[in-house]
Amino acid sequence: MQLFDFSLKLNGFDINKAKSALKDITALNEEAFITYLNSKRQDILDFHLENNDFYKSFVNSADVASWNSIPVMTKRHLQQPLEQRLSKGYTANSVYVNKTSGSSGDPFIFAKDKWCHALTWAEIMNRFGWFGIDFNTSKQARFYGIPLDKKGYYKERLKDWFSNRYRFSVFDLSDNAFESVLAKFQSTPFDYINGYTSPIVQFAKFLKRKKIVLKSICPTLKVCIVTSEMLFDNDKTLLETQFGVPIVNEYGASELDLIAFQNTEDQWQVNSETLYVEILDDNDNVLPYGQEGRIVITSLYNKAHPFIRYDIGDIGILSEESTLQKPILKKLVGRTNDIARLPSGKTAAGLTFYYITKSVIENDGNVSEFIIEQSELDAFKIKYVSKNVLSNDEKETISKAMIQYLEPGISITFERVAKLDRSKSGKLKQFTSFIN
Repeated sequence: MQLFDFSLKLNGFDINKAKSALKDITALNEEAFITYLNSKRQDILDFHLENNDFYKSFVNSADVASWNSIPVMTKRHLQQPLEQRLSKGYTANSVYVNKTSGSSGDPFIFAKDKWCHALTWAEIMNRFGWFGIDFNTSKQARFYGIPLDKKGYYKERLKDWFSNRYRFSVFDLSDNAFESVLAKFQSTPFDYINGYTSPIVQFAKFLKRKKIVLKSICPTLKVCIVTSEMLFDNDKTLLETQFGVPIVNEYGASELDLIAFQNTEDQWQVNSETLYVEILDDNDNVLPYGQEGRIVITSLYNKAHPFIRYDIGDIGILSEESTLQKPILKKLVGRTNDIARLPSGKTAAGLTFYYITKSVIENDGNVSEFIIEQSELDAFKIKYVSKNVLSNDEKETISKAMIQYLEPGISITFERVAKLDRSKSGKLKQFTSFIN
């Protein structure tokens, strides 16, 4: 029995029809695909202009005859009651409703109509299928958060059962906890790992200390798919070494869809079937392939709620090799709110100097995890988890690396903690600025 497909149908998502529709889209030749894309873009725009009062008010007097003149939406535009944003004919009871994680600092409740959400699942299942994963039969080792309230907890556990997956806690990353994880891998024929990057990396570090390659004790394992947090090159190498399987990088957003998925040629292939992705500069001008800018996305199928030229809050680059039918995400730089502002007026991408610090702070295996927080223009704190307290020499080396990348005159302090605080969802935010 195809239990996962059955659970989707039970909730009103016609997955068979969605899989068939997606297959037809992917079969289009380049010329037919461009016609399809232009048609779907116009259809979703016309639908919301006619059926969504919120969107009509948002667009106001803008020139909608030119796609590039359509105003860009942000998360803050959407922070108002959901009922005010739904299209005519849709209610909160007739659509899929969820809440964004809030990792951008601007959480909100969103909706998708059921056909749109069915297509989302068809897209996800298609991409996982590239690596031999079938959601109806493949056993998943899941490294995700879980609600701590009783109702939410058991709801997720029920979903896990229907989805043929076993969930590991991402809130306890101690060696004792990982011993239990290891035992579960020894006794369970898992097909794949899926979850947040940082706890999976911590598990790989544990395996390295134990001198264990995961596939040697779980030979059924095929692939590891990480999501929601940045995957750095050295961490990817660590995962490949300690797991003994391919490591796949996924990029998505709950309010939209799967946005990009690493294909079998190691390219981060953008979802062009159900989304239209643009890279814009600070003045909302479309940038050519190869240039860095804000990632702005249109959901081509969501009639319940408009996501048209929606600024997701991330910064990235589409490869020069991209086409409309096969866009390639060359680089995901980070979130627009992951920016450090400095006393001189200079700005720096928080994740970039996090990476530079990471190359220094983790070189001897003492520090297992760390985050960077900015409290003032000139004040940064590094909170870290380690076996031993950092020595003064180590702190000096790390401080010099940060100052070299940022600028002189900044203050860097250190705080050793037993564990790092994660969001309620279990995600770890590597860099946070508390400056308004």
